Amino acid sequence: MNWATPWAPTSVELSRCVECGLCLPHCPTFRLTGDETASPRGRLNAMKAAADGLFPVDGVFAEIMSMCLQCRACEAACPSMVPFGRVMEGARAEIVAADPKGRFRRLVAGRWLAWRPLVRAGTLGAALLQRVGAQHWLPGRLRRGMAGIRRLPWRRASTIGRTYEPTGDEIGVAGLLAGCVMDPWFAAVHEASIDLLRRCGYRVVVPGNQTCCGALAAHEGAADDARRLAARNVDAFADFDVVVADAAGCSAHLKGYAHWAGEDGARLAARSRDITEIVAAAIDDGHLPRLDPTGVPVAVQDPCHLRHVQRLHHPPRLILEAAGYRPVEIDPDGLCCGAAGLYSLLHPETAHELGIRKAHQVGESGALIVASANPGCEMQLRAHLGPEFRIAHPVELYAEALAAMPSSPKEDV
Repeated sequence: MNWATPWAPTSVELSRCVECGLCLPHCPTFRLTGDETASPRGRLNAMKAAADGLFPVDGVFAEIMSMCLQCRACEAACPSMVPFGRVMEGARAEIVAADPKGRFRRLVAGRWLAWRPLVRAGTLGAALLQRVGAQHWLPGRLRRGMAGIRRLPWRRASTIGRTYEPTGDEIGVAGLLAGCVMDPWFAAVHEASIDLLRRCGYRVVVPGNQTCCGALAAHEGAADDARRLAARNVDAFADFDVVVADAAGCSAHLKGYAHWAGEDGARLAARSRDITEIVAAAIDDGHLPRLDPTGVPVAVQDPCHLRHVQRLHHPPRLILEAAGYRPVEIDPDGLCCGAAGLYSLLHPETAHELGIRKAHQVGESGALIVASANPGCEMQLRAHLGPEFRIAHPVELYAEALAAMPSSPKEDV
């Protein structure tokens, strides 16, 4: 094998593909272009050629790999169980090793997003742009990105380093992943998650020594940074009964920590849960109530790393029904919305086209509320939908419905 890093795709992984083509209709970029190199099968063939020394790890190879959204819809469809997400991350690690020009992307995904002072400074800058309307002066791709961000406060108390006691008998201790942008940009989602975990009987701790989950670093080929971030989180979350993430991309990555942090990572992965899993299970068990139906429709957008990677299709719908809403399906195939981490900055045309298609699906549903369990998806939807639409996390909508009940006052978090 002619690879340069220990993260590269293995011959066993690559040989699993039998080129049956069942993945093709599930791949967003193949659906858009009809180009074989923009399909999972085509990318795997390029990896095999590079591994055998028949194809250089150059700009052409990088472009073939870069076009992939890493939505992993192909994994859910693959009868041979090709670990496509893993091999794509390995191929991108090879690209980074071969191309010094990839340092900027590595800095953003592997270092800057994990540095809280820099994220806080960026948050204040974005809040200023929102208030003076200066986002209209930004280049097109950044302007669309700014349009997707929630209204940011000037100041707010961070959840990081805090502990929240359960509202009833304690059943365990939950460690909450703060994430890189979830805490400063999606505070209401954290508050809803903490409120519901407390109602379930968990003492909730947001460790101060945690860091970014490392998903973006892994996706962008910054493998050494992804390993470093995983090792830090393994230490930070070592003593909790359950580790909870309220961003689908983060929870999916935590469940793959065995690859990044060995046996210790595997132990953390076994205790990791997406917040929708816990809340849905609590509703099913009767620990959280089902509210009277209102008939208000909510369009359900499935984040790829919730639906395809974690195979969590039912929990968001159960949560919305328990909140009294009527879930509305918008896409039976669950195609990617085009957000995909840094993808919208690197491939703005493709990301924009996929965002337009997803927005059209929402518009046809007749719903003015959209439920999405991932921050990138939420931002993509908001950037492509009008101001009359509200996009929120399913647990956020459920927590609000609970708080509105006369007999269930909102807990202070």
